[in-house]
Amino acid sequence: MIRSCVSAGVVAFMVTAAAAIADDAPPPPPAQGWSGKGEAGYVMSRGNSDTDSANAKIDLADLVGDWKYSLHLEGLYGRSNAITAAERWAALLQSDVKFTPRAFGFVALHFLQDEFSGFQYQASATTGVGYKFLDSAANKFTAQIGAGYRRLRPELLTMDASGAVIARTPGESSGNAIGTAGFDYTHIFNASTKLTDKGLVESGAGNTSLENDLAVVVNMSKKLALSAGFTYQENTEPPAGLRKVNTLTTLNLVYAFNQ
Repeated sequence: MIRSCVSAGVVAFMVTAAAAIADDAPPPPPAQGWSGKGEAGYVMSRGNSDTDSANAKIDLADLVGDWKYSLHLEGLYGRSNAITAAERWAALLQSDVKFTPRAFGFVALHFLQDEFSGFQYQASATTGVGYKFLDSAANKFTAQIGAGYRRLRPELLTMDASGAVIARTPGESSGNAIGTAGFDYTHIFNASTKLTDKGLVESGAGNTSLENDLAVVVNMSKKLALSAGFTYQENTEPPAGLRKVNTLTTLNLVYAFNQ
């Protein structure tokens, strides 16, 4: 009888302890879901010259365990005196896997179509490693380096006296190995103002492309902000007659959306 009571007591104690341990264990982290921001800007000028320009960007990210998935989309369109003067579409998809709290590996797909760059398209697939050099409340700086493969197709633009493109002559598409490097820096001045700077370089035998996006963002609310940005774009080997460097200055309305 005593032995039965002791056995029952031990079992009850073990069940109670297991339940207590289960209650104290932290719950698994919830899935974050996709979150990010979208921004857009439009300028219209009427008078001695008629000018229209619009640009839009979308940045999304999702965290799943040690994996981070990022998507960037952007578009630019401009007309001046009924002549299309700018048209650019870009997409970047990247997956990161965390090795340590600061080190990670990545795989990225990048596509760029700029109707006035001298290249019909540039498309690349790259992989490499990255590191978070700064990760404080005020400063965040991440850099990455890697290698991959790129295909591009140059084209020769024929323009009339007004600057309108009247003919496009595609060249031969080619593919080659490339090296890539990028960085992402954020400095938070205060609760409402921050500076961001992102850069990406892809270098191969056919061309070296470089893009740097610098912006100052001022929050108006938890969801809305204003962004003043400056973008520097360069192709080192465009077809004859086209400039290597293009710049873009924007003032956009930013909307943040979170799940």
